[in-house]
Amino acid sequence: MTGIGTGQGAGTAAVFRETTAEPRTQSVPLAQLSLELGHLYMEDFEAGPDRLRRHFAEVKPWADAAQALAAAGGRRARVSTCFLVDDYFTRFSTPAELVPMLIAEAERAGLVIDYLARESGCAVADGIEVAEEVQARLVESPPPGTDGTRPPAVQTGWLANGERSPGGPAQEAMAGAEPWRPPAETAARRHSVFVDVELWDRQGERRTWSCPFLAAVWQLSRLGLLRHAGDPVLQPVPWQGTDFPHDWDDLPPVIRLNPSAAPFSAYRTCSFLPSRFLPVELAVRVILDQVDADPAALAQVAARSLGEGRPVPEEIADRMSYVFYPGP
Repeated sequence: MTGIGTGQGAGTAAVFRETTAEPRTQSVPLAQLSLELGHLYMEDFEAGPDRLRRHFAEVKPWADAAQALAAAGGRRARVSTCFLVDDYFTRFSTPAELVPMLIAEAERAGLVIDYLARESGCAVADGIEVAEEVQARLVESPPPGTDGTRPPAVQTGWLANGERSPGGPAQEAMAGAEPWRPPAETAARRHSVFVDVELWDRQGERRTWSCPFLAAVWQLSRLGLLRHAGDPVLQPVPWQGTDFPHDWDDLPPVIRLNPSAAPFSAYRTCSFLPSRFLPVELAVRVILDQVDADPAALAQVAARSLGEGRPVPEEIADRMSYVFYPGP
């Protein structure tokens, strides 16, 4: 046991405690900006290289603009890029076939993919139930007048940004039942934009996390805020060579393709996505507005960004930005 004394003078007593019991949260390297160059689903792959070619051609001018903005004022900017592949909802193709095609089409457009991530890693990574741990950090914001009759999101699998409409015709027919009223956003600006997000569903005993919830985990990772017992989660593994496995499970959740890349996590994120992702990303904001992220990780990011003259917003969701293009 290592002792830590509080004093040696008369009338004082030394207090000893286990240093191993001291809470610690490991920091992670941080870029200033993380650019998500895309998110690939099975239908995008099935459409062939032309679909990817059009996507990267759309992204290129916006990626250039984001990097120029990060370096505004002559500042040296640390900017990394990433690409997310959906291997969670549908297993398609193989890393051996898909990754070289992704890299080639990005390079054709003048882009470099620094990091490649698997969406299944946002659910479970290296034996850690990542999504389960993020769900445990949900702190729902109950609207005024909530009576506690509705089970919490961890039981129902639904999370809202305000007060839901009470009951329906069946309840209204009951004596003393509360009449219908419209839903209300908790932080509405005159008119409500009410959103109710499905976090997961079940088929038998198997829980399937929703796309918005996994995307929220993905954003927390890119913002350097994911921890398990104080250790970083979803950290990139360097990938050497051009040979990739034939099974997605043989590929680490996040790999670093570019040895000279800036850090994977960053103070802020920007994602370039087809407009069909807009409702998903709105749901991501609803989720992150109610996540109680690791306070030590938050403090580390806040202190380091402030020290560089690039302070981050207090709200996690305000650290994210997007470019949505029409897309297929």
